[in-house]
Amino acid sequence: MEIFINVILPIPLEKQFTYCVSEYEAALLKVGMRVAVPFGKSKIYTALVVEIHNRPPLAYEAKTIHNILDEHPIVTSNQLKHWQWIADYYMCTQGEVFRSAIPSALLLESETLILPNKDVIIDEDQLKDDDFLVYEALKYQNILRVNDIMEIVDKKNILPILNRLLQLKAIVLKEEIHEQYKPKMVRYVRLGKKYNSEPELEKLLSSLTRAPKQSQVVLSLFHLQATKKKPIKLHELEIDSKSSRAVIRALINKEVLEEYFIQTDRVAFNGSKALEPPKKLNEYQVKALDIIKQNFKNKKVTLLKGVTSSGKTEVYVKLIAECLSEGKQALYLVPEIAITTQLISRLLEYFGSTISVFHSKYNMHEKVEVWKNVLNNRPKAQLIIGARSALFLPFADLGLIIIDEEHETSFKQYDPAPRYHARDAAIVLGGLFNSKVLLGSATPSIESYNNAQTGKYGYAQIDRRFGNVLMPDMELVDIKSQYRKKRMKGHFSERLLEEITETLKLGEQVILFQNRRGYAPILECTTCGHSPQCPNCDVSLTYHKQRNQLRCHYCGHSIAFPNSCHACGSNTLDTKGFGTEQVEQELNSFFPSAKVARMDLDTTRGKHAYAKIIHSFENQETDILVGTQMLTKGLDFRNVNLVGIMNADALLNFPDFRAHERTYQLLTQVAGRAGRTKKRGKVIIQTFNPYHQILKQVTTGDYTGMFEEQLYERELYKYPPVTRIIRISFKHKEYNKLNEASAWFAQSLKNAGKIQVLGPEFPSVARIRNQYLKHVMIKIPKSVSLQKTKKSIKRIQNSFDAIAKFKGVRIIYNVDYM
Repeated sequence: MEIFINVILPIPLEKQFTYCVSEYEAALLKVGMRVAVPFGKSKIYTALVVEIHNRPPLAYEAKTIHNILDEHPIVTSNQLKHWQWIADYYMCTQGEVFRSAIPSALLLESETLILPNKDVIIDEDQLKDDDFLVYEALKYQNILRVNDIMEIVDKKNILPILNRLLQLKAIVLKEEIHEQYKPKMVRYVRLGKKYNSEPELEKLLSSLTRAPKQSQVVLSLFHLQATKKKPIKLHELEIDSKSSRAVIRALINKEVLEEYFIQTDRVAFNGSKALEPPKKLNEYQVKALDIIKQNFKNKKVTLLKGVTSSGKTEVYVKLIAECLSEGKQALYLVPEIAITTQLISRLLEYFGSTISVFHSKYNMHEKVEVWKNVLNNRPKAQLIIGARSALFLPFADLGLIIIDEEHETSFKQYDPAPRYHARDAAIVLGGLFNSKVLLGSATPSIESYNNAQTGKYGYAQIDRRFGNVLMPDMELVDIKSQYRKKRMKGHFSERLLEEITETLKLGEQVILFQNRRGYAPILECTTCGHSPQCPNCDVSLTYHKQRNQLRCHYCGHSIAFPNSCHACGSNTLDTKGFGTEQVEQELNSFFPSAKVARMDLDTTRGKHAYAKIIHSFENQETDILVGTQMLTKGLDFRNVNLVGIMNADALLNFPDFRAHERTYQLLTQVAGRAGRTKKRGKVIIQTFNPYHQILKQVTTGDYTGMFEEQLYERELYKYPPVTRIIRISFKHKEYNKLNEASAWFAQSLKNAGKIQVLGPEFPSVARIRNQYLKHVMIKIPKSVSLQKTKKSIKRIQNSFDAIAKFKGVRIIYNVDYM
């Protein structure tokens, strides 16, 4: 009897594929295991088994699998259900979810090897220069990899070279699978087995009297075993005995010492031996906790709205402790990797080595180790802290999900697919495990707060800061009048400089927020008005003074800072606007004795860069911290008394229906970094329009007023939460083809009826990486089925794909567009 398996491949294809397996292989296989399968002419992929059955495929003859990669499933049944929901809801393929979810080290792919064809004699005069270089290299080296050839010819596109050599039959291609993950093996030493008895040990020590260095190594081993009472690492013995590796190696060769290896995780969090009990909650926290528990009993997702520094984390700690005591796993999602630095050190005090962390700054080996620990429900993976990608971990028994700062846009994945929202996907994951889900924020999103107000979510709030500390004193500074009266120094008002001076005198710290990195967004010639543009994108190049270059923030293209205008040759170049780099430079000139640090994408590229900046500021080694919105997300600094917002108008005037909501959230969150202990903090907001309604609401902390106004506008103009939005993006390198294709698709959508179709329109940046972009926005009322609308869109896409002239136009779906 023939046995077949259905698999998901990590490629963007809609359907699953069927392969044939033997009875022996079928007995070994289980759903959730990886297999290596041939796909296409020669490529080999890692596939995931989702079904074992006896139904042969109708459209093609099933190939046999290459080999089985796992002894046990590495993906759980709940994960597969969750992936299916993400694929269906966010209009992508299971293959795209699979590729995004699994650490890249577990996705084995075959590597193309280039070998010489020894059966054919080639006329070398037929070869072009690049072809000859490759052909000559193969005479001395039997196997070349793609990267080797790229180095030989010093070109990135080597496909034409390989095609020419294949046509001449000068080379043959071969596929080779290689495992990317390598466990970390730590070298340990112990006394040889034959010296376990006392008589043999005495003989050994007397024989080593003439070798004092070797004798010292053995005595050091005894000393370490007596004091540490755990396996001894080879390098520990080397340090303790003050001898060289060669002396220890000589003892291993004599079989006096025995060498062995233990697999060790690359990242491990070891808390203090005496764990602290959770802090005692105040009356407001206790009340909120009781309401949350009551809502959990009613199986409701609950929203906790707590003002900044109200002690939401301590409420989370109580819930996590309760979850872990029941033997279940807890997931703590944060929007930004920067937050994990402080959060880990706080939670280690309570939960010690039960913590695992998962985010994009970890390398592929570290990710695999966390994956395996979570899958096997090990003690070191009971509380998982992570960014949005932690959602995809293979939880064994998930009891609690906490989504901190749930309003953050960082929870939405934009590229590549799946373009999911971690908050919504986490709620679905909680439903699969029947686990408790808590959303926390000082400034909840309009959607979540509306769900709480309409009774879909439970709701609890903490409206006072911990220790009854007053909310910061907020002051709006009209920089329009300051510029007119010529009282501005650089980009600083007199008022802000006064407050910074006073704060530094008192030995307190300052945070300055400017939501734009680099030195200046535009470099302009004052003679002809020319501004250098990116050749690949429709955007101006941003000036980065530290590197003395102009850089595109979309594609990474950079050029050296020009000495003169590229258009007219004039050397009258000036910058327009300002970023964090310029703010940092001005601070250094105004306050030369103060230590200034910057926290933005440019300064946090390294793996430990976040931690270094945050620890330095926490330990008061830095006086002033300048940063982008990374600063706004849940960081807790005890000595910050002043927060300055350099320009609030850039946020307000952003062309997006959520601009006012996001401005309120960002300004309130960054203001919340001030005065978090006993003393009341101060916030200075610089603006050209101090009478703007949103700024007034920020200064008075009027979240309800902001919510009601925004909800009224959303109802008026049919935006979420009143409607659902799907944004369809079209991409192609040819301008005319893109226009024609997007117009055809939009017209087909309009003919479908019952939905409002806006566009197609070019976005503010209409070309990125030499690809033109056009958007179509679909507004779906709550009375219309979202599922039916998606099916209708997919039917239109099937017709679209069948039109030859539209071939190559890429369609990207963004469901619940943010």
